[in-house]
Amino acid sequence: MSSGLQDCQDNGISHPVVPLPVPQQVKAQLILAQTHLDAGCAEDAFSCFAIAARSGHPVALNMLGRAYERGWGVTRNPALAACCFEAAVRGGDGWAMFNLADLFFTGEGVPKDYRRAYRLYVDAARSGNAKALNMLGLMHEEGTAPGGRPDPEGARQFYQAAAEGGDCWAWLNLGRLSLEGGEWSDAVEAFTKALDAAVDGVSEAVLGLIRPYVQKPVFQPVLSRCLAKHAVSSDKRVSHAA
Repeated sequence: MSSGLQDCQDNGISHPVVPLPVPQQVKAQLILAQTHLDAGCAEDAFSCFAIAARSGHPVALNMLGRAYERGWGVTRNPALAACCFEAAVRGGDGWAMFNLADLFFTGEGVPKDYRRAYRLYVDAARSGNAKALNMLGLMHEEGTAPGGRPDPEGARQFYQAAAEGGDCWAWLNLGRLSLEGGEWSDAVEAFTKALDAAVDGVSEAVLGLIRPYVQKPVFQPVLSRCLAKHAVSSDKRVSHAA
C-alpha cells in the first residue's frame, strides 16, 4: 500500500486537484473487486481493493477506505478508512472528499469536526459531487455549517442544486421542506422525482413523510407509487428466496 497512508494528519489546506487517470491494471482490479462484492464474495473483493490500492492511486485508495468503512471482507475500521480517504483526498479524489467529510460529520474514526466536514463537502461539490451539495444543505438546515445558526433558505438552495445534479435524497429533502410549508403540489413533484431514481430506501422515506397526509387526494399518486415499489421489492425477495 502507498506510503501516503502513513501520514493521516490534516494540513488544513483545501485545494481540490484534478485526479490522475486510472491505469488499466488498477481499473481491472477495481472492476474485479466490484464483481466479487456484487456476488457476495466480500473477502475476495477486499483482496482486490487492497491490491489496487498498492498503486497509490486515489480512486483505489478511496475504495479501500470504503471497504474498511463498511466492513467489506474485513473487520470494520473507520479510523483506517479515514487514513485511506485522507490519502485519496490528497490525490484529488472527489468521492474520498465526500466520504471523509461523512466521517468528520458523524465522528466515526475521527473526532467530530463540522468545520472540516463542511470544507470537505465544499471541495467534493466543486469536483461535481451532487451528494455533497445535499449534505451542505443539511448542515445549513441544522445549523452545523459555519455560522452556527440554522439557515433554511441557504439549505433550500443547496438542496435545489443537488437535486438538479441528480441526487434523489436532495429531492426528498426539498419535498420534506415543501410538506412542512404546506406547499402540497411542490412536495408531490419533489417526491415523484425522488422516486424516479429507484434507489433503495427512498420509497420508505417518502412513505414515512407523507403518512400523516395520505387522506389528501393530492398525495394519492405518490402513495400508490410507494406501495407499488414495496410490492415489487417483496416479490423479488420471495423469488430470490425460492
